[in-house]
Amino acid sequence: MKNKVVVVDDHTLLLEAIGGLVRDFENFEVLYLCKNGQELLEKLKFPKNIPDIVLMDINMPLLNGIETTKALNEKYPQIKVIALSVEENEKTILKMLRAGAKGYLMKDTKKEILKEALNQVVEKGYYHTNTISKLLIGSLTKDETAVQLKEREVEFIEHACTEMTYKEIAEKMFLSPKTIEGYRDSIYEKLNLKNRIGLVLYAIRNGLFTP
Repeated sequence: MKNKVVVVDDHTLLLEAIGGLVRDFENFEVLYLCKNGQELLEKLKFPKNIPDIVLMDINMPLLNGIETTKALNEKYPQIKVIALSVEENEKTILKMLRAGAKGYLMKDTKKEILKEALNQVVEKGYYHTNTISKLLIGSLTKDETAVQLKEREVEFIEHACTEMTYKEIAEKMFLSPKTIEGYRDSIYEKLNLKNRIGLVLYAIRNGLFTP
């Protein structure tokens, strides 16, 4: 049985082009195409319209990709979302991951990478080895299972997965901003991470944070 995919993008030509690419993959079929998140949520009210994967644009009218992904994560957690966007800034990627996206691809991604991402999401439940993720978080070279985190470090990671600034985290944990910076730097070194995106991905993989 083929995996059902829905593509959501407000640019008609791109929408049809991406749909065409997915139709060429033997293990996947395109259920339908949508021009924005609101249209998708309307269609999902009917059980026959529920796909396995949604390829989601971010910047769309009526309901953007981040808001739509949050809604899917709450109402249809079985649907896996892969962001497909022109946005490559850290803040946007973090927001999509927090919203529940299982992968993040650029729109100029090669056909083979898109196919690999779809297959990985089906098999593993996520796709975090694409070019944009590597560019931003670097590869994890240490054995994660060998890293022991202290209770307060785990607490810091949980807060770091939210929208809070480091100053707000310091206030929440009743610590000074300088101490929080120390926690951050220590954790980055322990886990061989380069930034907050890497921290969120680590937390999701290890059950410290659930989108």
